[in-house]
Amino acid sequence: MSERLQKFLARIGQGSRRQIEDWIRQGRITINGVPAQLGVQVNGAERIDIDGQRLQVRAFGQKRRVLAYYKPVGEVTSRSDPEGRPTIFERLPILRDSRWIAVGRLDLNTQGLLLLTNDGELANRLMHPSSQIEREYAVRILGQVAPATIQQLQEGVPLEDGMARFDQIREAGGEGANHWYHVILREGRHREVRRLWESQGVAVSRLVRVRYGPITLRRGLHPGHWDELNEGQIDELQKAVGNTPNLQPEPEPEPRPASRTKPVRPASPRHPASKRPAFPRTSKK
Repeated sequence: MSERLQKFLARIGQGSRRQIEDWIRQGRITINGVPAQLGVQVNGAERIDIDGQRLQVRAFGQKRRVLAYYKPVGEVTSRSDPEGRPTIFERLPILRDSRWIAVGRLDLNTQGLLLLTNDGELANRLMHPSSQIEREYAVRILGQVAPATIQQLQEGVPLEDGMARFDQIREAGGEGANHWYHVILREGRHREVRRLWESQGVAVSRLVRVRYGPITLRRGLHPGHWDELNEGQIDELQKAVGNTPNLQPEPEPEPRPASRTKPVRPASPRHPASKRPAFPRTSKK
């Protein structure tokens, strides 16, 4: 069984399909010593080199993994930062023969749910505008918001990169001068949530992404920690982007590498958690 090189490399976590296509055009990838061409078919038995480095693959045996990471304020969503700021990748478990790919980004001052996977094809579909994946955010603002402003934000406002709007806005409580809202949109433009509110003269003092598609940020998970999704949750992500679940055979289980940051276990019922989440809990509709 074979597939296109860019799809194969994306699936085993070497990057997104678009990124890998650029590498092929730049001559950075060779197959059995010959520069790769767009559309060439591979099955994983070939010798594949990227920038002269041999790629170690196990054909179709690569296990798909997805993490739900709680990004804290102050971390950047990149592998390195010229200013020396901490990055999300410093906290993640080590992968063999692949790498973590972030599904979209959260800016420096935004916290909350960030999905990461070693499956570049899945990451590409989750980020692609055609998938129309919902992103839900908890937004804290100062002061009241007029009903006319809410209506305008749902109908659409012009931003410098085109029209934008929230699919849904609902109040989520608050104390004193601070008020929380939950907003849903289906795009991943740069700072789009903040820019939408700012277009109406409303300043956002805190922004937390609480859901990406069918995956919700777990109550009790602390910033800087992560959960690994189980097969059922990964299947839900696959269905959300129109993929057929469980296309990849499962390899023999490997020992999990030690991580500096381990998932937080839910609090025992005998010891109620002393801290409430930083954003308000809302009832399900």
